[in-house]
Amino acid sequence: MNAIEIRNKYLNFFKNHGHAIIPSASLIPENDPSVLFTTAGMQPLVPYLLGEKHPEGTRLCDYQKCVRTVDIDEVGDNRHLTYFEMLGNWSLGDYFKEESIKMSFEFLTKELQIPVEKLSVTVFAGDEDAPRDEESARIWKEAGMPEDHIYYFGKDDNWWIAGEEGPCGPDTEMFYDTGKAPCSAECNPSCDCGKYVEIWNNVFMEYYKDKNGYSKLKQRNVDTGLGLERMNMLLQGKETPYDTEIFEPIMTKLKELAKVDNLQSRRIVAEHLRSSIMIISDGGRPSNVDRGYVLRRLIRRMTRHLNKLGIDLNELENLILLNIDVLKEMYPELQDNKEKIKNILVEEKNKFVKTLAHGEKEFEKAIAKAKQENKTQLDAPTAFRLYDTYGFPPELTKDLAQEQGFTIDMDGFDKLFKEHQEKSRQGSEQKFKGGLADQSEQTIEYHTATHLLHKALQIVLGEHATQKGSNLTSERLRFDFAHPEKLTKEQIEEVERIVNEQIKRDLKVTCEEMTLEEAKKSGAMGLFENKYGEKVKVYTIGDFSKEICGGPHVEHTGNMGTFKIKKEEASSAGVRRIKAVLIKE
Repeated sequence: MNAIEIRNKYLNFFKNHGHAIIPSASLIPENDPSVLFTTAGMQPLVPYLLGEKHPEGTRLCDYQKCVRTVDIDEVGDNRHLTYFEMLGNWSLGDYFKEESIKMSFEFLTKELQIPVEKLSVTVFAGDEDAPRDEESARIWKEAGMPEDHIYYFGKDDNWWIAGEEGPCGPDTEMFYDTGKAPCSAECNPSCDCGKYVEIWNNVFMEYYKDKNGYSKLKQRNVDTGLGLERMNMLLQGKETPYDTEIFEPIMTKLKELAKVDNLQSRRIVAEHLRSSIMIISDGGRPSNVDRGYVLRRLIRRMTRHLNKLGIDLNELENLILLNIDVLKEMYPELQDNKEKIKNILVEEKNKFVKTLAHGEKEFEKAIAKAKQENKTQLDAPTAFRLYDTYGFPPELTKDLAQEQGFTIDMDGFDKLFKEHQEKSRQGSEQKFKGGLADQSEQTIEYHTATHLLHKALQIVLGEHATQKGSNLTSERLRFDFAHPEKLTKEQIEEVERIVNEQIKRDLKVTCEEMTLEEAKKSGAMGLFENKYGEKVKVYTIGDFSKEICGGPHVEHTGNMGTFKIKKEEASSAGVRRIKAVLIKE
């Protein structure tokens, strides 16, 4: 059984159990500024886990493309991946523990035909916040799980929450016994020796955690995640994901091309190339900030290891095409984006080759100087100069230093990097003065209009209709907001009427600076609070609207013209988009 067969079995199984199959969200989150990439299947579904109605109903399943960046430095070992696919099924206030566990057991033992003796499960042991999960243990036993294959663990192992606050709850995790000898008499699924491998996690999301502690959610949800590459590896009896059909063709080709074979380097090239291809296909671009920096780091690390293998860098184009050919059945969009992927990767590789030529000379000088001084550590100013002047990311300097038996003063580097970031941030604030690159009179009017539109949408549709993003030019506004369904003609007309009424009232626009806490107490609407500093600007439009915002805005609404919605459409799951103009008489 290969990866795409496992995926199809999963989707068909849950479809037959009343689940709607929803498409994978993009790796680039459209309306979530808090994360660089989509990291889990539940991420695009958070509004629905909190109670919003999903247009496809209360039972959902999908495969979700995911990128997690915390393990980039670990890639090259036998298990870590940056890009991976997560299979998931959800109950949004529908079924709970009983049906969830029984479906999981049936899928594993009947559809995938895993022998029961190969499976073990863990459940929550209970603490002062939530009781011991005897219910899940009972259901597992009734389904057919042997009692001595059921383990109880605490919050570190069997409690799930994304971040510090948010929806959360106890989970039950399923493990596959690889057949390896136990590391000790106490060996169990919490052990990291490799005997037990986690394959699936069912989260019973019935709590919400905030600074005051835990409270019950208004609806109980189930959120599950099954890693496809890992399951594929185990069912095929392979040692690593790199031994499966997903990676084997590229691993073999790299071995053919390599002048110096190095298994770790081949794995890094194969993994980072696949990850880069997937990110670029979904709209990612290399840059020096945020997700663009992660992509640049992946491409540069891949290029470095192509060099270590002694592979001609001109082979990159052929490696890209081979990868797309291997993956096109799983991800047909790669074929459509083939030229874009190839061009971006080759261009970025060429830029890095030039960077390497200059930077490595400087690095060698720095190492020679340090050796003369009998040092074994490269100092922070040198590492930062290589980054700031020659574009060397610290990870690359660290890799090169390790090859020479040196370490880097990373604490010192981090301090210099933070100082550099702060200067850049202050410079950006001076340049954009509130985030609008184009500060023409027309754009400022459109910015003010988004505040009027935001409030009008909440009046007409409800408080759930919060802003999810906006884009302004001097000729129009684009506004994304949370809402599960298409607006009616009457709703659109009512929104227009309310906005135009406020414009005609010639409301005064005022701005006050205050702390975030004061802004909240004043009733100001706020978005993306993790982006705010200690002090914020609050713009008030007459008696109609009050929002935290960087500005700028008009002083009075009376001269803005007539507000007209030109288009209302879906932006992504649960998010609608309005395009509107201001017409001057």
